[in-house]
Amino acid sequence: MTDKMSADKIPVTVLTGYLGAGKTTLLNRILSEPHGRKYAVIVNEFGEIGIDNDLIVGADEEIFEMNNGCICCTVRGDLIRIIQGLMRRKGKFDAIIVETTGLADPAPVAQTFFVDEEIGRKAKLDAVVTVADARWLKDRLRDAPEAKNQIAFADVILVNKTDLVSDADLREVEARIRAINPYARLHHTQRCAVPLAEVLHRNAFDLDRILDVEPQFLEAGDAHEHHHHEHPDGHHHDHDHGGLKHYHDEDMQSLALKTDRALDPDKFFPWIQNLVAQEGKNILRSKGILAFKDDPQRFAFQGVHMMLDGDHQRDWRDSEKRESRLVFIGRELPESMIRKGFEECVA
Repeated sequence: MTDKMSADKIPVTVLTGYLGAGKTTLLNRILSEPHGRKYAVIVNEFGEIGIDNDLIVGADEEIFEMNNGCICCTVRGDLIRIIQGLMRRKGKFDAIIVETTGLADPAPVAQTFFVDEEIGRKAKLDAVVTVADARWLKDRLRDAPEAKNQIAFADVILVNKTDLVSDADLREVEARIRAINPYARLHHTQRCAVPLAEVLHRNAFDLDRILDVEPQFLEAGDAHEHHHHEHPDGHHHDHDHGGLKHYHDEDMQSLALKTDRALDPDKFFPWIQNLVAQEGKNILRSKGILAFKDDPQRFAFQGVHMMLDGDHQRDWRDSEKRESRLVFIGRELPESMIRKGFEECVA
């Protein structure tokens, strides 16, 4: 598939987070800031939408345009049907945002963009953005499996309400997040104040973003926690390695694989499809950048449970090291079996 076809796909951001974490606050920021883009918004409980009443007066229709140019859409029935309806209005909006309920596992929503062929041709999962409550997240990780899944699925995590916790508590919350999901981009926020470019149009296919966060992430065996320093814009850039305690999450694990030898696509695709067929219920997220033999282009893929999607991304640059990198996050992953199978995919 060409870059042009990929570029033409509508990006979809899935917005998740436990009850009260601040999802609606973030959604309202997106809908009210003068960003110059139009977003179609799908919320899966109309009563939870929380947009000011004056914006949703006359919301009898399923699709309606809001003051700032956003199109809002309430889920009445099947998500696929609604997205198919939106696709017939292509050109009226630049991207889609799906807000899940606070008790939802993000998997079924994310899988929608892998399951339906028509949607897969026209839309792509851009990123899963999770809002986490800095004050209560530790408790939720103990008693609410949905909260843990929301962290594990995330490409971007907003650790919100940081003004309600001490620096020491914040460091511990971040360490617990990293124990579940080492690769998501983290931002400390108050009232979800974050530059929108950090949560929208993230291109979740791009594993390079992991390396922006943690340059040594794919170095096997290293425990490299770090602490973000907060900037006035709420954005984090610097890393103080060793600033966090290291936690091991007994329930959730991540696995990173890397090789600088070219892969054989005739070996890799049957292997990855067989792997998710067998272990997909335990693999929450997977993603990778692949270098195939005799292929001048990088191949990017991502998966949700048993659903996989992939595309050629762009040509390898002369300055780049041609290597394949994969990440899996899930429960009870058969690490040795996965590593052995991956090694056998070398051309």
